[in-house]
Amino acid sequence: MAVSALTALSLSLAACGGDDLEEKGGSGEEGGGGSLTIGGAGFTEATIMTQLYAQILEDAGYSTTIETVEGRELYWPELESGGIDIVPEYAATAAEFLNAQVNGADAEPVASSDVEATVTALRELAEPRGLTVLDAGEAVDQNAFAVTEEFADEHDLTTLTDLGESGLPIRLAAGEDCPERPFCQPGLEETYGIDITEVDPQGVGTVQGKQAVQNGDDDMALVVTTDATLKDFDLVLLEDDKNLQLADNLLPVLNTGSASDEGIATALNRLTAELTTDDLIELNRQVDSERRQAEDVARDYLEEHGLLEN
Repeated sequence: MAVSALTALSLSLAACGGDDLEEKGGSGEEGGGGSLTIGGAGFTEATIMTQLYAQILEDAGYSTTIETVEGRELYWPELESGGIDIVPEYAATAAEFLNAQVNGADAEPVASSDVEATVTALRELAEPRGLTVLDAGEAVDQNAFAVTEEFADEHDLTTLTDLGESGLPIRLAAGEDCPERPFCQPGLEETYGIDITEVDPQGVGTVQGKQAVQNGDDDMALVVTTDATLKDFDLVLLEDDKNLQLADNLLPVLNTGSASDEGIATALNRLTAELTTDDLIELNRQVDSERRQAEDVARDYLEEHGLLEN
């Protein structure tokens, strides 16, 4: 995913609870309390997720601090060392990140469109590094492809298979590496038979890429499934009905030593089981379009879904 490429470090620490950072983790007993640092990247969805984690854990009796670290390359070492206790992650992207760390950049992929197999592969890589991977939920943020609603209606398109069978030539707004990425041009051509005539290097889910499709300069854009702005550009997603994309379902990853309390897993698993992709779209929309604070959006969600017990 595009979000994994960020590398600049932000040292912003946002306290969500008490300031006592001396007691880390806990005794392994449910509701053991203690202090936890929730880490993550600085894009909208990650900011919302860290707030959701922090607030549901505070409700469970833990003191939490949020640390924003711009880039997986930076926050994973902190997670492994215990400087960060918990991060919200994406199953497939995390699995391939660790796969490259452990087996080299040219290692055979371990992630797939199968979420259970992907989470199993992630656990096999994470556990020897002192990390615990909790279960994945329904919510998924993966690559997707969007066309205008008018284009879809005109050609009777609802899936990527429909697009391939239509034989329409497609100019695609995507990242500049799309011609080499298996989920992008090669996958669209080999899995769906889509005729990609040109890749317009507009990036992944950028305003420029979506505008290019809206204006008719391009036919389709590479976006993500939790993009909350598609309607603003009159765009709709075509279903990935042959599961080209990897299983980037959201899940918590914990430092095994510092976040071993049963109460931590219990609280986070309740949130994971509730959160859906549509929920993420709406949460992102409230922050990006309505300009609400992620902290407030997260609190409202937890209250509305009965996830706060205290």
